[in-house]
Order: sequence, then C-alpha cells, then structure tokens
Amino acid sequence: MIAGRLSCREFSGSPVSRSTIEQILRVARFAPSGANIQPWHVYVLAGAAKTEVSAALLHAYENEPSEHVSEYQYYATAFPEPYLGRRQEFGRLFYSSLGIAQSDAAARSRQTAKNYAFFGAPVGLIVTIDRRLALGSWLDLGMFIQNVMLAAVGRGLQSCPQEIFAKYHRILRPLLSIPAEQVVVCGISMGHPREQASARLMPRADVEAFASFKGFED
Repeated sequence: MIAGRLSCREFSGSPVSRSTIEQILRVARFAPSGANIQPWHVYVLAGAAKTEVSAALLHAYENEPSEHVSEYQYYATAFPEPYLGRRQEFGRLFYSSLGIAQSDAAARSRQTAKNYAFFGAPVGLIVTIDRRLALGSWLDLGMFIQNVMLAAVGRGLQSCPQEIFAKYHRILRPLLSIPAEQVVVCGISMGHPREQASARLMPRADVEAFASFKGFED
C-alpha cells in the first residue's frame, strides 16, 4: 500500500460514502502519538459543504492573491543541496507531465486553482492541530495523515495532501467553525482516481543516499 500510494490530482468524482471515510479515520487514529496526546482534528467535507468551501477559496485565490498567509512556514527560506535540486526536478517533472511550460505563468496558475476544487475529488478533509502543543505533536500529526492516506489506498481510493489550504485559514475558520486555538495545517483530497497511474512520477533517493548502517555482520 505504501508503494501504491500516489498524490492524485485528477479524481473521477465517483461518490465516496461517509461510512468509508469513517472507516479510514477509525483505522488512522491508531497512529503513534507521544503520551497519547492525539493532536489531530479533521473536518470532512462533501456535497454542498465542499462546494461552498471551494468557491470561497477560489474567489480568494483569484481576487486576494497577496492577502492570505499560512500560520506556519512549510518550506525553508533557502534550500541547500540536495534539496534545492530535488525541488527544481519536481517542478520540471510535474509541469512537463501536464504539458505546461514552467515559463507559462497563466497555465501554472490555472493548475494551482484546481487545488481549491479538491482536484475534483468527492471528499475533502481539512486537518488542524492545537496551536498550544509543541513540535513533537506535529510529528504525531504527520504520522496520522500518512495513516489516513494509506487507509484510503486500502479501500481502493487515492488522495493528495495539500499544504496550500493552510494559507486560507481566515476563510476556513468561520465556514467550518474552527476554533481559534486550532491551526489549519493542510487539506487532503480523497476519492477514486480518474485513471490508474502507470508509473510513479516522482523519483525517490536510494536507501544508500539517506541511511547509515553500523554494526551489521551481513
């Protein structure tokens, strides 16, 4: 299931039942959590509720491009190698797969806008964490999010985690009744993929590039 998980950006729109999402979340809640804090909260959207959120976010994206900022910094201000090279490679591979030139700002903007429609997925999740918790709880949250995505694969679904929703916390907060103590961390699009991917688009570094072994005899 880990190897079969992909960040899907084109969903079929086929409905997914509430009971299926509940099953996914019921399994995902067993993610490791220091001192059993369980720092996650999920707002699950479908139907008219998801449409309302999408419309509000798209309006903000198109009309208020500089007025919305996430409450946390996802990316480093400057990337050292090898991370800079990997990010640049992502841009080349991603936009090339869509037939979009990296210099085509208008086409890239249209692609970005698809985020706010959850890429056509029937279900959207908005994930939050209590701002009064420390960095370790964000580690727990990451493991929970991974569990959500793997549990979705186990039920024939795919998903796409989207940090971009964090920028629009001021819009999401009243729409979803998110309390002030919660930080909007990300969204997740979830549903049936329009097409099954024939191959993984993004490469991963070999084990030798990120793991150090000591003490093994074999």
